[in-house]
Amino acid sequence: MPEDENPDSWEYSLHIPNDPRAVPVSRRMIRIVLTVHGLIHLADTAELLGAELISNAVRHTKGPAALRVRWRGGVLRIGAWDADPEPPDFPGEAAGLCDQEDGRGLLLVRACSQLWGWQPLSRSGDPGKYVWCELSSAA
Repeated sequence: MPEDENPDSWEYSLHIPNDPRAVPVSRRMIRIVLTVHGLIHLADTAELLGAELISNAVRHTKGPAALRVRWRGGVLRIGAWDADPEPPDFPGEAAGLCDQEDGRGLLLVRACSQLWGWQPLSRSGDPGKYVWCELSSAA
């Protein structure tokens, strides 16, 4: 085993079509992964955040998407890749979003995670972006 590879670190990826049914599939995948790794205490929040990220990828792009769940150094990172290289719409103030149907997803991600962000990321030669958030094991 390489020196920098921690046996307590792991990563799972789920490649999904542009289909709204990907959201519940992603939620279940996150819960199963966290359960088998003994991190059930993170499952409710992780499911919510993962569902928001995948929902945005499916609703706002036309191409495929991917979900990645990674554990390293006591931090859970949940991310969604989608085929749109444009930055996500950043959340505004909560008060201005109360009466709107859309626009609260990333606000929820920002509020429920310790850290979140995005970066341009190509996958298999396709341009896109990767939006992610992190939860610590103490969350």
